[in-house]
Amino acid sequence: MNRLIAFFLISFLFACNSVKKETAIDINSVQTQAGLVSGKTTDDQVVKIFMGVPFAAPPVGNLRWKTPPPVAPWEGVRACVTPPASAMQAPPKPFMCWSKEFMAPESPLSEDCLYLNVWTTAKTAQERLPVMVWIHGGAFTGGSGTVPLYNGEDMARKGVVFVTINYRLGIFGFMAHPELSAESDLKTSGNYGILDQIAALHWVKQNIAAFGGNPENVTIAGQSAGSFSVNMLVVSPLAKGLFQKAIAQSGGMFGKQLSLGSTLQAAEENGKQLTEKLKIANLATFRALPADSVLKIQGRFGIVVDNVVIPPVYDTFAAGKHNDVAVISGWNADDGVSFGPAPKADQFKENAKKQYGDKAESFLKLFPANTDEEAAKSQKIVSQLYFGWNNYAWARLQASMGTGKAYLYNFNRVPPGEPNYGAFHSAEFGYALHTLKLWDRPFTDVDFKLEDIMSSYWVNFAKTGNPNGEGLPVWPNFTENNPQIIELGDEVKAASLPFKDQLKFMDEINN
Repeated sequence: MNRLIAFFLISFLFACNSVKKETAIDINSVQTQAGLVSGKTTDDQVVKIFMGVPFAAPPVGNLRWKTPPPVAPWEGVRACVTPPASAMQAPPKPFMCWSKEFMAPESPLSEDCLYLNVWTTAKTAQERLPVMVWIHGGAFTGGSGTVPLYNGEDMARKGVVFVTINYRLGIFGFMAHPELSAESDLKTSGNYGILDQIAALHWVKQNIAAFGGNPENVTIAGQSAGSFSVNMLVVSPLAKGLFQKAIAQSGGMFGKQLSLGSTLQAAEENGKQLTEKLKIANLATFRALPADSVLKIQGRFGIVVDNVVIPPVYDTFAAGKHNDVAVISGWNADDGVSFGPAPKADQFKENAKKQYGDKAESFLKLFPANTDEEAAKSQKIVSQLYFGWNNYAWARLQASMGTGKAYLYNFNRVPPGEPNYGAFHSAEFGYALHTLKLWDRPFTDVDFKLEDIMSSYWVNFAKTGNPNGEGLPVWPNFTENNPQIIELGDEVKAASLPFKDQLKFMDEINN
């Protein structure tokens, strides 16, 4: 009997200790490695929000154009309740189909921009909810983690810890120079924006558990430049182990043409010519220039394929050396809306001959241009597949070379209202992130149903690596033998790969 009493007493004490180990998330005091932060809640107190949490030291002064070091510790509690400054960029102004809901806040803009935002419904640090880290678009020259349509409240309500990040843009984020490479521990330069993203992922791995997230179940996601960024992170050896899944919406770098990228040698030469043109004697002088003055410098700065931060994408996948993670990948029916008006038939044919040489005849069979109207239709497909081929190639290579499954989509829902640019580039993420309520359009039940389905797919994938779930149309995984996609439009349904012959042709000319 005494042994039985002792057993129950020990069991009771163990249970009490287990309960004590549960750490409630106090909105007024969450411990990060650098110090305590406080946040705020939604009106119903369900979602906890932390805005402007620093994840690296401010990249200013002598830290301009350097790998971001960890943020310095602070004393007391840091209030993280207002949106942080967005990275230096031209004043954000709506244009074409991209209304104010797609823009970074007009202010503040600052070189001191390495902050992230967190939305969580976790009540304790032990909940270990899946984490989604959203990387913004904007052609690597604009954008912000606090774009209105990136608001993470409803994604958090669906069961993920949602994180948005900032990173350096333009000349601040991507200028290379021989002297910068020489002083770097990595012996490379450029790609500072990507190194910022990697620093943010290190912060997530080290700190997200305090917000109720699981650092071993992280999904990186992004659209346009954000999708290109996800592509870079999936091949970067410096990002290994920092995430377990990837979502890529309209963007990738699988072709022979490096698109937004260049070699390190070419990027360094570009930087050298720039400093010579500006008569800048040394890096110290350049770093001493005010950020506003640096922003006005004209030039093209983008991804650097340097074999250190970023190796060649296609070759890395083909060799099976990428970070092998499950992927959702896809594109929109009118992704190429910003490419301008279509050329006339004769010009379309002439362009084909210049670009494709002895393959021009094959190209024109798949993209005919016997009339101006036919040329316009073909040009629309070409511009759509500028993004589409990359996302298709991603799914194909992951399915054939990796162990994580690939899921491919085509988004073709035209948002109601004006201006009407079709299912334009960026139109999908308000649906995927469940933020249509923040977008001033006359949405209907069709849109809200699609929003619920898409955001559920995205959250399910973040949870398990599989977008499917109860009550959702079945989304088959993509394989080369069974190239199925999900159509996300007025209806949501599985379908055969569209533009199959055109995509195969693009396989031939790109690799």
